[in-house]
Amino acid sequence: MQQDSKKSPGAGMLLGALGVVYGDIGTSPLYTIQASLNGAGVGAGQDAVLGILSILFWLVMIVVSVKYVILVLRADNKGEGGVLALMELAIRNIKPRYRPILLVLGIFGACLFYGDSVITPAISVLSALEGISVISDRFDQWILPLSVVIMIGLFLIQSHGTGLVGRLFGPIMFIWFLSLGLLGIWNIIDNPVVLLALEPIYALRFIMHDPIHSFLLLGYVVLALTGAEALYADMGHFGRPAISRAWFWFVLPALLLCYFGQGAMVIQNPAAAKNPFFMSVPVWGQIPMVILATMATVIASQAVISGAFSVTRQAVQIGLWPRMDIRHTSSEEEGQIYMPRVNGLLFVAVIVLVLVFQSSEKLAHAYGFAVTGTMLTTSILAFSVMPGMYKGFRRVLIYALLCLFLIIDVLLFSANAIKIEEGGWLPLIIALGLFTLMMTWRKGRERLERIDIDEAQQLKPFLNMLLHDTVPRVPGTAVFMHSNPQRVPSALLHNLKHNKVLHQQLVFLSVKSTDVPFVSQEDRFVISEVNTNAWQVTATYGFKQEPNVPELLEQVHAAHPQIDLSPMVVSYFMSRQTIMVSNRAPLIKRYRRRLFAFMSRNAARSTRFYKIPPNRVIEMGIQVEL
Repeated sequence: MQQDSKKSPGAGMLLGALGVVYGDIGTSPLYTIQASLNGAGVGAGQDAVLGILSILFWLVMIVVSVKYVILVLRADNKGEGGVLALMELAIRNIKPRYRPILLVLGIFGACLFYGDSVITPAISVLSALEGISVISDRFDQWILPLSVVIMIGLFLIQSHGTGLVGRLFGPIMFIWFLSLGLLGIWNIIDNPVVLLALEPIYALRFIMHDPIHSFLLLGYVVLALTGAEALYADMGHFGRPAISRAWFWFVLPALLLCYFGQGAMVIQNPAAAKNPFFMSVPVWGQIPMVILATMATVIASQAVISGAFSVTRQAVQIGLWPRMDIRHTSSEEEGQIYMPRVNGLLFVAVIVLVLVFQSSEKLAHAYGFAVTGTMLTTSILAFSVMPGMYKGFRRVLIYALLCLFLIIDVLLFSANAIKIEEGGWLPLIIALGLFTLMMTWRKGRERLERIDIDEAQQLKPFLNMLLHDTVPRVPGTAVFMHSNPQRVPSALLHNLKHNKVLHQQLVFLSVKSTDVPFVSQEDRFVISEVNTNAWQVTATYGFKQEPNVPELLEQVHAAHPQIDLSPMVVSYFMSRQTIMVSNRAPLIKRYRRRLFAFMSRNAARSTRFYKIPPNRVIEMGIQVEL
């Protein structure tokens, strides 16, 4: 459950939640009504508009308000949320034979998030800049170049971090949501008939009158729900109370007013269906609104990019991805990180999207598949977590609600799945590609660990034998890093083989990740003496923390002063494995093993990942045949 310190969020925390958590869902009014009217072929008549608004209203209330804000946010992993955190909770609460299924679901859901990370910046910025075409058609030719320029600037500033810019996000998004609400009221006053859509009868009547187009419509109305998963993923930054209060007090009313205001404009002027958001803005406010919308979409894009960094770091920590260069951009906030490779790949993908699709309307066909896939994954995983949090009638109610959510998610996912040929293939290919890489890396690491267990000797008997021999001892402390605390590190064997010496003090260090986001300093390590002047240290980090070996050794020395761990005394011995693929393996396995070997060669060096000084490291090259 959430920490007590997060039960009473102040104004600053609520403002911060506006700037980070609600950037994605907050820019949905730019394209949702437009895509729904033009993409599903339902026309722009009053009955169609009321039907669309009624469906949209009840989906937002059920999926975002009830499912995510009220219920799913309670399923936290030590205060952290997101599909990977939920996966860890689900695996922990289910029988072992079902765990592989949930593991695959969680990984694929995380992979779908990357598809969303690519599409969100492209569709958001394009839709904002398309507002200048409402001012004058002469500006149409500038939309694409300006979008590319903004994207270049957005990805260039990532290396400088979001600390300074982040403080501006909240006030800008406050002005944005305030403008959405006032804009909606302005248009609703002129045509209050749209408020009839609050009654669910209009949604039911629309569905019964034209079920085929209603089903197709779900593939576009779901755009109003994009960003709902971010509410859960970003819970660790602000806590459930701040996120829920910001939603119910400010974000939800502003969004609904804006959607209904656009509907009022379209009923009054069906030609406004071309771009209902900007055509619902008074002429005198269109240029300021384009500027404000562009700023809001950049903020939404920033939030998604930062989310991609966080998900990648979690994947590295739990063994689903090779080690990568992770740079902290803030000395105060641990979550503010920058990953150069991820940033570069996202930049290339987003620019390609902008140049290929060239408009937000075309991108809307690709949008939604990744979001609904992740939402469906969350609902399935929640079945293994949430009922156990309640008893009696409440548990029955939770099961009933989860079944309702699951039905809605299946319908939304199916409606978007039929758009695969029109653009939905894009996030699907991204997800499948990343899923293949993650599963390949996980299986490859498991294979290497099995080889290590089969071939390596037991540590204690080996040391007993070794210390009785006349092996020359040299001053200093040798730290051998290895993954299996019970086995002899291969670096030790190779050091004895080539150098034929042993240091006076030996530390065998194993660093592992656990299924909780954070591990306290008090629980950081466990130490045991395996022989005279030889110790085994097992360090544990949460999946949202990064190992820092020199800092860890300082803590070990403080607790055990007899171990000399002075920086100039310690030498680190590490194994660097070179994967050799056997030609005897079957073709498909050979392909996956070569892919694993490629990923292994391109992983970040252990010294950088563990923050070890390079000039104190001795690496032993080892060839392993798969």
